[in-house]
Amino acid sequence: MTNLDTTRSDDLFTRAQQVIPGGVNSPVRAFRAVGRAPLFIRDAAGANLTDVDGNRYIDYVGSWGPMIMGHAHPAVIEAVREAAIRGTSYGAPTELEVELANEIVSAFPSIERVRLTSSGTEAAMSAIRLARGFTGRDRIVKFEGCYHGHSDGLLVKAGSGLATFGTPDSAGVPADFARNTIVVPFNDVDTLRQTFEEQGTEVAGIVIEPVAGNMGCVPPKSGYLKAVRELTTRFGSLLIFDEVITGFRVAYGGAQELYRIKPDLTCLGKIIGGGLPVGAFGGRADVMDRLAPLGPVYQAGTLSGNPLAVSAGLAMLKLLRDSKPYDELDRRSARLEQGLRNAASRAGIPAVVNRVGSMLTSFFTKGPVSDWSTAKLSDTELYGRFFRSMLESGVYLAPSQFECAFVSLAHGEDHIEKTIEAATLAMSALR
Repeated sequence: MTNLDTTRSDDLFTRAQQVIPGGVNSPVRAFRAVGRAPLFIRDAAGANLTDVDGNRYIDYVGSWGPMIMGHAHPAVIEAVREAAIRGTSYGAPTELEVELANEIVSAFPSIERVRLTSSGTEAAMSAIRLARGFTGRDRIVKFEGCYHGHSDGLLVKAGSGLATFGTPDSAGVPADFARNTIVVPFNDVDTLRQTFEEQGTEVAGIVIEPVAGNMGCVPPKSGYLKAVRELTTRFGSLLIFDEVITGFRVAYGGAQELYRIKPDLTCLGKIIGGGLPVGAFGGRADVMDRLAPLGPVYQAGTLSGNPLAVSAGLAMLKLLRDSKPYDELDRRSARLEQGLRNAASRAGIPAVVNRVGSMLTSFFTKGPVSDWSTAKLSDTELYGRFFRSMLESGVYLAPSQFECAFVSLAHGEDHIEKTIEAATLAMSALR
């Protein structure tokens, strides 16, 4: 595919900018980081997207992770159809909510109780409020480069020094909100230990992506998550795993199954909604029972446990539980990882490919990439050129250097090989 005709997408983007801020409803969709206007999607099936101009792509965004079985899986579509016939929302409990909660509790030994929300942002925000309510402490530790949604207290960045109180990373966030968030480097045990030695008795909890997915795919170093767990236990803080991306993605029981670490609270999303808006947070019974109506920590949501999202999520989790696709997903993803590495090496392009299970990122840097400071050394202009070349060849990657590619079970050998061929051509053109 060469010289893409995106006339209709371009027209829609022009129209969208008149009525939607920036023309998009989530900033990364604007494609500014890759130097072109966004594509508007008409439909999707399996491993493919089709835009409004009729261009077809092999999709590695997968709605940012939830499409682990591919787009429009028949079982998920049928579950949503059957649920919609019975009504789209009740604002009241349903049997489906209980079934989904049971699936989640069965998959995650650390989760004894779970509460559904409508987004991952809600889940993380609520888990942090619960940690503060349970411990009676105000401060939260997060990690540079990790993203947990756009709630005020988490949109912070580190200042100078090793571990600092956050300062707002967005207009509209009061400095007083951000000051209770301490930001430390990811994968740096010494700095985290120093932070806890100095302030640990004031820390309600740590919130961490056990595999970072929002600075690109960055796995934890050997023993790192164990050290994080030990510090929180020692100082009476709660460990919150943000598994919105990794939950049911890197293993059925998420990253905590993969790395054998048991957090106190877990945030989920993406896959548990089968592509519909959903989130959840859960954990130890004694912590979760502090939530209203049992306890003093308030959290609510009119559309939490929406029957459409819950039905889609149940269908997805049952597919994953019954088909056990993780070994096959790992094999296909490893083939793609090696193909991307080879393409860069042959072209003499500095690139590092990080992968955990079926999530991966090609960083245009000499590497290795183990935290935000090393990730941001990547050549973003070079990534933009690579992205545009891949798009011309019919491969749709994340429109940012600092996001993940996601492989689904719908990506067959032919999709992987076509992607590697496209990457080989694209890398050659970058020289």
